[in-house]
Amino acid sequence: MAEHYADQAAGLRRLFAPRSLRVVSFVAGSPGVGKSLLVANVAACLAQVGQAVLVFDENAGQRSIASCFGAAARYDLSQVIDRRKSMAEVLLGVAPGIQVLPAAGAAGQFARLSEAQGRALAAGLGALDEPPDVILVDTSPDHPLGFSPLGLAAHDTVIVMAPTPASITDAYALIKKVSLCYAKRGYRVLVNGARSAKEGRTVFGNIARVTHGQRFARLEFAGCVPLDEHLPRAAALCQPVGGLYPESPAAKACRALTGDLLDWPLPEEESGGIEQFVRHLLHLSRQIDPVAIYA
Repeated sequence: MAEHYADQAAGLRRLFAPRSLRVVSFVAGSPGVGKSLLVANVAACLAQVGQAVLVFDENAGQRSIASCFGAAARYDLSQVIDRRKSMAEVLLGVAPGIQVLPAAGAAGQFARLSEAQGRALAAGLGALDEPPDVILVDTSPDHPLGFSPLGLAAHDTVIVMAPTPASITDAYALIKKVSLCYAKRGYRVLVNGARSAKEGRTVFGNIARVTHGQRFARLEFAGCVPLDEHLPRAAALCQPVGGLYPESPAAKACRALTGDLLDWPLPEEESGGIEQFVRHLLHLSRQIDPVAIYA
């Protein structure tokens, strides 16, 4: 009960606080770590505390965010960029306070956009009926450029990994490549499927120790989501785990992550909203060299 009132109080503080756009990308070194399902559940938690959420989804089919809510995408952001569809036609309202923007087809386009296409993207996002408070980016692990430009443009990048040697190795390799190629130094690490909080902390400590020792990136612990059968049960019904099993360990972990996420500091110069985000995205997209990323 105390946790319930704490959540309500935090939600009210955020509801009446001055709003500014927050962009958080979720990335993984390899598929199969449960990243998309976590993004869907974080989106649900954010909406529950009064945040308007827009999810950029670089995945398609059964791996898409829309599918986590039992919806299916008919169109893609690439059609907005090419002015074949309006933003309203492409956006999916999957739950109260949550809109999904399918972007699998546009994922590799950002670096090649003309000025007119860039303006079309900015205009479409700037004309949303409900401007987002938070943009979540569910990046593709097999991005055509090797790493999503949305991951570079976000205020925070969360590396999702499983507590397995292969997942840890893949995440470390991705962090090293992106850090050395594009001077992106800060990441947050989320361990998914940990058997205990201690295991999650240990996994983070190991990768952080090696990374800090090499001095190419700074890692912070975003938390861990425990191995919990309630999470796949809720997913099978296309529902957030917090809606069906609010007292489950996974639901509590997602709420804790959401509360922390809203308190992560934003850059002091961040005041341009979604238009500034699009300009930053297009600038960084043109800097990505896939040869360097895959090296």
